[in-house]
Amino acid sequence: MTMMPGVLGAGIVGHRTTIADLEREVAAPSHAYLFAGPPNVGRATVALAFAAALISTSDDSRRRVMRHSHPDVVVITPEGRSSLGVDQARRAIGAASLRPVESDRKVIIFDDASLMTEAAANALLKTLEEPPAGTVFIAVVGSEDDLPPTVASRCRVVRFGRVSEADIVTALVERGIDEEQATVTARITGGSPGLALDLVANPAVRDFRRRWLEVPGRVTSVPGDGFRLADEMMGAHEPLLAAVKERRQREKQDLESRGYAVPKALLAAHDSALRRTGNALLVAGLEMLASWYLDSVSVQYGGPLRNPDVALTDLARIPIARAVHSAGLVMDAAVQIRRHQRPRLVLAWLFAGLG
Repeated sequence: MTMMPGVLGAGIVGHRTTIADLEREVAAPSHAYLFAGPPNVGRATVALAFAAALISTSDDSRRRVMRHSHPDVVVITPEGRSSLGVDQARRAIGAASLRPVESDRKVIIFDDASLMTEAAANALLKTLEEPPAGTVFIAVVGSEDDLPPTVASRCRVVRFGRVSEADIVTALVERGIDEEQATVTARITGGSPGLALDLVANPAVRDFRRRWLEVPGRVTSVPGDGFRLADEMMGAHEPLLAAVKERRQREKQDLESRGYAVPKALLAAHDSALRRTGNALLVAGLEMLASWYLDSVSVQYGGPLRNPDVALTDLARIPIARAVHSAGLVMDAAVQIRRHQRPRLVLAWLFAGLG
């Protein structure tokens, strides 16, 4: 199968080196891949694009892959919010045993494979050890450590990092977005181009950033204030999530208006992406808060600022040692959110510690 150069990366922001490496593998791919990296940086999108390159022979088939409606690309999603279990593993094994319908290959993608249970991983192990000819497995994970070594060692690891702010701004401007709005959006989305594309037209973006940068002036040592502020900040991203939901609904309606059935796999992928987006926005807020404290340290040493619109007098009023400690507390909280700890408790604990 041949592929036109650059097709795999069409419409994808960032990851140029990774995409170039994958393009070279299309003719002779490994039997299994781990796409590893932080959430919302484009791992799942690149997985679909790679799958499309592996099995597609036309623009139409590529479009069907990207909207989860190609018979030779099977996307396995977690059960609700909890796990990717044995039933999903058996579904993947069953799909892998079938001959491709339209292509020479079949691709099985595990979305959110970090949630795969040990039993599910063990069920897959024999299939990965003796893979069916022409079948390629792709597991989207946070890290290769998320899966048992017996599984991870049988996969080629492709690592994804955050997309640079400059790359996201450039991509948004190329899509007709005002540069100032593009910059603000890129700044709050923490290297996530998909999230930036979802949010760039939303006026609530600026309010979201403002509210998180105001937190240092609002934390207190009064018992209960931490929970009250946590509840408020938990709601700060709701207008942004609502916009993401609306965009997904428009995609669904667009398919229906053109006479296409909306695949259940696409709806499941939308639900999974929405859950990740909620966590990603909380982490983005925390990273902005950490940047405030780091700016406090930097301004007192005469260094550069991440947030030049914050008043210097506010930044300089916190002792350097306390600012460094506070930044550490904030980043610890972001790690806990990424580990799916209860956000309200994490934020309440954090705000009490910052007060």
